Amino acid sequence: MIIFESFTTMQVFYAPDITGDTYTLDERESKHTIRVLRMNKNAPVRLIDGKGNLFEGVITEPDPRNCSIKIISVTRNFEKKNYRLHIAISPLKNPERFEWFIEKSVEIGVDEITPIICRNTEKQGVKTVRIRNLIISAMKQSLKAQETVLNETMTFSEFLNQNHRGALMIAHCCIDNRRKGIADIYTKGDDVVIMIGPEGDFTKEEIEKAMSKNFTQIHLGSSRLRTETAGVAACHSVYFINQ
Repeated sequence: MIIFESFTTMQVFYAPDITGDTYTLDERESKHTIRVLRMNKNAPVRLIDGKGNLFEGVITEPDPRNCSIKIISVTRNFEKKNYRLHIAISPLKNPERFEWFIEKSVEIGVDEITPIICRNTEKQGVKTVRIRNLIISAMKQSLKAQETVLNETMTFSEFLNQNHRGALMIAHCCIDNRRKGIADIYTKGDDVVIMIGPEGDFTKEEIEKAMSKNFTQIHLGSSRLRTETAGVAACHSVYFINQ
């Protein structure tokens, strides 16, 4: 009899192309599983496909080149949320700080991320392949079955001209009595788009332009936060309201 372990101890694999009742890990994952983790036949594992499905299975062929897994059960729409969170955020001069934001926001639960180039942005893009790998790693770590969408980098104006739905917000540090807290304007269950500016913040012109596109000015508390911290704080605020 196979006894499944807890979510926190069981190995999780990313399997975007999974079909049927068996799955074979690629050579890199197979070698890591058998040689490094020393997993044997009948060891329980979990797989996520990035489409919202969580699979439970067991190793049937512990081959370090082609490790085979038999699927025992599947949970469709695993922990599906009833809202969608989209963060548009400026890339940072220090890529490690931006990567920290990616990791933590995915763990909390962000559905879509768009890097935006603003007037004060110092770095004009991100390493897309590396960021996507970080997203997958964070999904596995936090057991998220739905993959976070990483959009191509675009300019501030290009982003504003996209078709957005839900509550629209722009977070900035400029003193303005019109700024609200997220909890003041956000309703549980609503989709939301939040813009987070660069280290030099949004310009007044950018803020006014966003407002003309129905974005509401918000603050994230009384502290002045770094870009990556502001992004995580915004994610957690929406997450907390929806609990």
